[in-house]
Amino acid sequence: MDKTGDNIVEKTTDGTPNTVRILIADDHPILREGLRRLLEAESDLRVVGEAGDGIEAVKGVRRLKPDLLLLDLNMPRQTGLEALREIGALSSTRTVVLAAAIEKAQVAQAIQLGARGVVLKESATELLLRSIRAVMSGRYWVGHEVVSSLVEALRDLLPSSDEGDRQNHFGITRREMEVISAIVSGYTNKDIALKFSLSEQTVKHHLTNIFDKLGVSNRLELALFAVNHQLVSND
Repeated sequence: MDKTGDNIVEKTTDGTPNTVRILIADDHPILREGLRRLLEAESDLRVVGEAGDGIEAVKGVRRLKPDLLLLDLNMPRQTGLEALREIGALSSTRTVVLAAAIEKAQVAQAIQLGARGVVLKESATELLLRSIRAVMSGRYWVGHEVVSSLVEALRDLLPSSDEGDRQNHFGITRREMEVISAIVSGYTNKDIALKFSLSEQTVKHHLTNIFDKLGVSNRLELALFAVNHQLVSND
């Protein structure tokens, strides 16, 4: 049975231990309804509430304590970014940002504010479902095109430094620096292999070594680390 309070529509859940409890925040009722139907067709996903703007999203997270928030960036009264700033300080709810278009500065800010995933609204259904499960397993979900935009936005904020400084203290080899720069630019393993005339297995070996040296666990974390520690130039 549905309940309504503070304009937040709350849905019941079956309480299955492995069910991911989701709050949808978007100002378009038709989109919310479509997402709810899509998500609830999956046995491990359950929509527990809906919110029509950022203020309602914050209230919904506080009251319902969902496992995951699907958050539209552009909403009335309080934007998705403003809501994310509040939510990050008060909840362990993980957030996947939904965006009609990717603005690199917005994506960078969303990640800095605690978002774990970024998905375009035009993405295929399967990509949205994969992003949810990736985020709930503790990973980030950002496509390589978005990683490139995100890193660009962060790089613009940092001063330049020479290559010697960038490699200092991390034990990164010249080839590993080339691989890192390619990752930051959004290259896939196949692209990197072609660019440097390597096998994909060799690229994977380099990435494993880089992850170990820098203490990161995926490509997004590597890209963010590389920018924050100036392992890549601003050129």
